[in-house]
Amino acid sequence: MVSLTSKPYLMRIPKIFVFVLIGLLMSCSPKEKETAKAAIPDLVDRELYFGNPDKIQVRISPDGKYFSYRAPVNGVMNIWVGPLSQPESARPITKDTLRGVRNYQWSYKPGLLLYSQDKGGDENWHIHLVDVENKTDTDLTPQEDIKGPDGQPLIDPTNNKVFRPRAQIMSVSRENPDQILILSNNTEPSNSDVYKIDLNTSKMELVVKDESFLSIVADNAYNIRLATKTNPEGGQIVYKYDGGNWEEYFRVPQEDMLTFGFFGFDKKNENVYMIDSRGRDKAALYKLNIKNDEKTLIAQSEQADISNVMVHPTTYEIEAYATNYLRESWVSLTDEMKDDLDYLTGFKEGDLGVYFRSTDNNTWIIAYNSPQEYLKYYKYDRVNKKAEMLVSSKPDFDNVELANMYPVEIESRDGLKLVSYLTIPRELDAEGRTTSPAPTVLLVHGGPWARDNYGFNTLHQWLANRGYVVLSVNYRGSTGFGKNFINIAAKEWAAKMHDDLIDAVDWMVMEKIADKDRIAIYGGSYGGYATLVGLTYTPDVFACGVDIVGPSDLNTLINTIPPYWKSFRDIFVHHIGDPETEEGAALLSERSPLHRVDSIQKPLLIGQGANDPRVKQAESDQIVEAMQQKQIPVTYVLYPDEGHGFARPENSLSFFAVSEVFLEKHLGGRVQEIGEDFEGSSIQIIDAGDLKSLDAPKM
Repeated sequence: MVSLTSKPYLMRIPKIFVFVLIGLLMSCSPKEKETAKAAIPDLVDRELYFGNPDKIQVRISPDGKYFSYRAPVNGVMNIWVGPLSQPESARPITKDTLRGVRNYQWSYKPGLLLYSQDKGGDENWHIHLVDVENKTDTDLTPQEDIKGPDGQPLIDPTNNKVFRPRAQIMSVSRENPDQILILSNNTEPSNSDVYKIDLNTSKMELVVKDESFLSIVADNAYNIRLATKTNPEGGQIVYKYDGGNWEEYFRVPQEDMLTFGFFGFDKKNENVYMIDSRGRDKAALYKLNIKNDEKTLIAQSEQADISNVMVHPTTYEIEAYATNYLRESWVSLTDEMKDDLDYLTGFKEGDLGVYFRSTDNNTWIIAYNSPQEYLKYYKYDRVNKKAEMLVSSKPDFDNVELANMYPVEIESRDGLKLVSYLTIPRELDAEGRTTSPAPTVLLVHGGPWARDNYGFNTLHQWLANRGYVVLSVNYRGSTGFGKNFINIAAKEWAAKMHDDLIDAVDWMVMEKIADKDRIAIYGGSYGGYATLVGLTYTPDVFACGVDIVGPSDLNTLINTIPPYWKSFRDIFVHHIGDPETEEGAALLSERSPLHRVDSIQKPLLIGQGANDPRVKQAESDQIVEAMQQKQIPVTYVLYPDEGHGFARPENSLSFFAVSEVFLEKHLGGRVQEIGEDFEGSSIQIIDAGDLKSLDAPKM
């Protein structure tokens, strides 16, 4: 896209704003004129926010020979590799032309790396092995369908499509460089068995059958040691694997389900590391000796769950841990790590992330998460205690003055502290408050078992540049703040979970941050559901809403959960409601926006991926159909090559272009014309609603 100014990606202010600015300047003193000139920022091209990065996921191979990253090839993200001695000579080694490679990792066998790819967002992942020298790309899990006992492909009754197997990498161990462990449901849709794959021959060997486990845990030598399974009476059961048999080890209560888990073994494969909240509220870090059952506390916090750890690359000793309340902060557990963290935390502003540590532990790749800087990678030389910039993921952001993000605590009506993140447009920012009430977007995270964080947020920055205040709220049910904060959200969808969002809106209005007549609710997945709830349960609060892949009926949501989530279904039922009981089905209906369509008074935009396995297209179709029958305007856009969210940059660009026009119409912020932002996208406008000027393929 061609920029309209000399700076890349910066655009001229629309004429109407120029006229307003001229009027202001004519009535200002010279000093005030200078302030006014600086007050209105350049309009930043959407492509900078939602287009491909120049380089991302920078890594060094474990043997220190190669430098790698993901970068575009003809607009599609692929993996690039070059010698570490000449990183500028890196060349693409994958040839994806559709959705792009979204993630990859090095194996411990020299010269081989791994990545996963699905088809059109269906999340049926295949695992690929790439030889970086000869650039061969081998699909290690090529099976295309799951067959029944009669040898015929099994059909998914929820969408009449053939069940396709999905595979995921379970373990890549330094101790076994020639092999990896994977999980695959290639024989039965709801169970993912453990297989060992030989990287030399691509041969796949069954290790252990899945028995509807939530998780299966292997040690560093690829020995299966533990598994967890939901308990029909509530909570989960932990099993030991001994002599080919599973034996019950201990039980985890229901209240600790989402704040308990294993994540690796020590060097001797005697102690397993785990996060555990039993007997406490905030999840602490432990090691458990599974021979003598000795449980040792490693780290704890009274304010938040343990959120992250640093593990030595060869000793597997935990050397530091992090907690994340308002921001993530690290605590060292060894003297050596203390020296490193003292240097790194003082080197640069932002929350520290460590993405790679070499086998000799002397070279690290790090980054700092800061709201006013797009991702940059740094190389840290531990021997000389020196860090230097390595790669900027989007150098054009260096030309953009970004808005600040403020961590805030908002009190709910029943006394909870809701950790939230407030971004204010630069021209309105008065040290965490606005100069006057402004149009605002309440941006609701998905999950709901996830959380919002401090740092660079693309949606926050895009919306702030368009003149909107943005607030993200960690409502009850969000993770990281202890088990009580999660569990008090049980059966509270569209109830107290939504009350938290309304309390945050009321706080913004009371603080004169938000214009109460110009507040939008916007979100994806659970955030999309929250948007539908906002327009149906509290129709007078929001001026409009944007729903991305949000469920409209909780009964159909649970009844169409993907088969590979079968073992997780009990958790959904406990926290949302049980559609198989009369009482549960009634609760789910009561909390479903589909059944309150008559209440919708404000404009709604819906975006959906046709291949979404989690929130199927029917969830959006049914509420759109209900609105159309009642002649309630709705704008509905569909992407036939997307799943749970939009992976292709062309599709993201087109959807956020529509969103921008929608928000400008109903909130009055700044807008960049759609221009060429539909080019290359699969966008289908099922219903333009009140955006009659939309020009794209229509169904």
